[in-house]
Amino acid sequence: MTLVVKLGSSVVADDDGSLRTDVLDSVCAQVSALQQGGERVVLVTSGAIARGMRLLDLGERPRGMDALQACSAIGQGDLFRAYESRLAARGTRAAQVLLTLSDVSERSHYLNVRNTLDRLLDWRVVPVINENDTTATDEVTFGDNDFLAALVAALLKARLLVLLTNTDGVFTADPRTEPGAELVPSIEDTQVLETIQIGESSALGRGGMRSKITSARIASESGVPAVICNGTRGDDLAAAAAGRAVGTRFTAKTEDRLPPYKLWLKYAKQSSGTVLVDAGAAVRLRESGSSLLAVGVTGAEGSFQAGDAVWVAERGIEKPLGKGISEYSSGDVARTAGHKSGYLREHFPDAPEEVIHRDRFVLL
Repeated sequence: MTLVVKLGSSVVADDDGSLRTDVLDSVCAQVSALQQGGERVVLVTSGAIARGMRLLDLGERPRGMDALQACSAIGQGDLFRAYESRLAARGTRAAQVLLTLSDVSERSHYLNVRNTLDRLLDWRVVPVINENDTTATDEVTFGDNDFLAALVAALLKARLLVLLTNTDGVFTADPRTEPGAELVPSIEDTQVLETIQIGESSALGRGGMRSKITSARIASESGVPAVICNGTRGDDLAAAAAGRAVGTRFTAKTEDRLPPYKLWLKYAKQSSGTVLVDAGAAVRLRESGSSLLAVGVTGAEGSFQAGDAVWVAERGIEKPLGKGISEYSSGDVARTAGHKSGYLREHFPDAPEEVIHRDRFVLL
């Protein structure tokens, strides 16, 4: 079984971007002990941009994409060496893996990532994964490495995802501003988190508690439990891995778990447009798990091709009800909207009967 561990920027670096060497020493010691005890461990790390800023003596996080990517290019190698040297000192080999959203938004790439990581783990190597900020764009990005860590945990069918941050877990309010905030030890339904006040991200990182909760939700839906705990304190990682009470633990779904393909579709595959449906089709998609037929379609928005991912939304309702892979282009969706199967067989004899097949559709 595999353990996926994610370190946030606030764990890796101080506010000025200097490495928190004592924290990295502790985390790498715990990772080596786990790995040498038979655990397959994957590290997902933030902090490349923060490290690059420090090496360049920049006073604040740049806003321009080119400057951010340059900082990442400088920081990534230095950050990996920090992990590699500490793990090697304890007899553990590491490998650097840089990913972008494109690497998991195409099915073949997604499977290649999984195969590569599995091979490294079979060789008793600890993959150290970071988003490839040097080549990512605003439009093609994970947004933060919490999301990346959750997808990695899902594709590897990990036994646990541990999200290390600089707080003790999820609180009933932001503990930095509310002295009476209480730690939430366990959460079975992530929907209750909508009532909890969540703080913003740090000055150096893009994530924050909200993205960690989203990450835990992704992991939960794939059947992977998650723990958010304090990576700057003692042996919280080892405690979480051993199942001891630490931080906030999110239970994994045991029923209605999303298969890896639908999890990939829901969270990783970018949408190129929207297919609009009538109320009857919306009900059938939500309650019956049916495929979407042209007769229930009312139109299309945006420009997309057959094989692209699209939002599916009921006309007049802003929030999409799902996402799927369209069998038709946006032009053909518009031309076939509202027509029955006989019309499709006559005018589109080589096209599938379904606009979106139920096996390639996921509810949001």
